[in-house]
Amino acid sequence: MTESILLITGTSSGIGLASAVAAARAGFTVVATMRDPDRSDALRTAASAAGVTLDIQPLDVTDPASVAAAVDYAASTYGRLDALLNNAGAGHLGTIELESVDDVRGVMEVNFFGVVAMTRAAMPLLRASGGRVLTVSSVGGVVGQPFNEAYCAAKFAVEGFMESLAPVAATVGVRVSVIEPGAVTTEFVANVGGRRSVEGTPYAGALDAYLERTAAAFDPANAQTPEGVADVVVEVLTSANPPARVQTSEAARRFAGVKLADLDGAHVQAVTRHWVSPEPSSA
Repeated sequence: MTESILLITGTSSGIGLASAVAAARAGFTVVATMRDPDRSDALRTAASAAGVTLDIQPLDVTDPASVAAAVDYAASTYGRLDALLNNAGAGHLGTIELESVDDVRGVMEVNFFGVVAMTRAAMPLLRASGGRVLTVSSVGGVVGQPFNEAYCAAKFAVEGFMESLAPVAATVGVRVSVIEPGAVTTEFVANVGGRRSVEGTPYAGALDAYLERTAAAFDPANAQTPEGVADVVVEVLTSANPPARVQTSEAARRFAGVKLADLDGAHVQAVTRHWVSPEPSSA
């Protein structure tokens, strides 16, 4: 895999950081991007400890010029791109009565349109290499969760976008996979915005109950580590037949299974693949 070029978004911490290091250890040349390269110390330390080298570059997935520059950098520096891991995202807590539509648009911009922009920009290179697109979604892209209206809407959109893209991309040799973690021990929860809008309102009691439940789910004794998710990412990156959808833990599989019977996406893909592929000739 030493000649395989992988671009990852959102690598300053958590799943993105762990995936960058794990992929480099697996032999990928990793372009590890983040909005603010001044926040790369944790990534550099982890890479050094693992004995790997990363190519750290700036990228703001909400800025079209930045998106284009990052993909152009990979093309001009390495001459190809074999895989894209859409990981950049931001959590958000709130409920619509207490928020503006612009608040919701902001969540969609980072978590959905950033994924769309990166995928669009990378597709010509991935088509040329017969590469693949992996996108970190969430079990929140399958099951709607209280006070996560905007965030789950964005992740639902990601799931629908990628599930619809997968059979079309396959006709030009690009494989599409969605990665669905459950609770993960990262800084993601600590950085979630929007919760203050609920304090002192009729929804405050419900939010307190939700936060109590969520704190238990994300306790290190119960949650998956970023490294555990990264191991799944590398498995999908290196699989000869990557799944359209994969949950990263047994807990995530159980939770997604509340709603999904088609856990790996194979049934949906088997159906929609025939919508874009000619039926075999009977002659």
